[in-house]
Amino acid sequence: MQPPGLVKRFNGNRRFDFNSRESTAVQGRIRAAIISIMRRGKFITFEGLDGTGKSTQMRKLARALRAAGYKVVETREPGGTATGEKIRRVLLDSATQGLSPQAEMALMFAARAQHIAEVILPALERGEIVLCDRFTDSTEAYQGYGRRLGSQAVLSLHKLLGGNLQPDLTVLLDSDPRMSLGRARRRNQQASRTKQTSLKKHAGDENRFEQENRAFFARVREGYDAIAVREPHRVIKVDASGTPRSTHRRIMKAIATAVNLSSHTR
Repeated sequence: MQPPGLVKRFNGNRRFDFNSRESTAVQGRIRAAIISIMRRGKFITFEGLDGTGKSTQMRKLARALRAAGYKVVETREPGGTATGEKIRRVLLDSATQGLSPQAEMALMFAARAQHIAEVILPALERGEIVLCDRFTDSTEAYQGYGRRLGSQAVLSLHKLLGGNLQPDLTVLLDSDPRMSLGRARRRNQQASRTKQTSLKKHAGDENRFEQENRAFFARVREGYDAIAVREPHRVIKVDASGTPRSTHRRIMKAIATAVNLSSHTR
């Protein structure tokens, strides 16, 4: 039986869109799964530039929800499955050269389609809360705005390959890009050095996007802001410029207000 805390805010609000002319066997399976989860699990995503603390804050929220009695699945994009993690290494490793924006976006959606089918939908069918570090908003911000491929291309692919599955709630962490990107670069470089020391060879890193210039990340941030304005019912923007503890308090306050969770946190 699902704890009562997250039901009120979302009943009837999850949106799906299938165009009959685009129907495929894959969409049929997604459609059947979606129908079965309409009143069951909840899907919460974390978005923002690298270095804003998404992973840290997602872990903190997961602990709070589990303490309140919820079953929680933590996952990430790109990745979340064995296949998706292989695609992640290609997309994020700075050794990947010459990847076109279109190929980059296609790989993002390849990983996402598998992630939805293998992890997200089954967890929602079980009535669990899925917390995901990045989802389609990231693709719209990074590839749609950052790579200038446009929002429409991203949203069209999401309808075709993801059944237009929408998060019930998105926490958008916002901070000064210079600070957050500097933090991300230091973190990824340290992780890469640790791997290379242990393996005595290039073990891959996740610095490919961090090599982009300031203008690129300005466009990405603009994309996130545009999504938040377009979908205020779903996206909660949280100031992440403070300490992890203060940011967690802001997130818990925002989520308690949005999803009637206050009586279940402890």
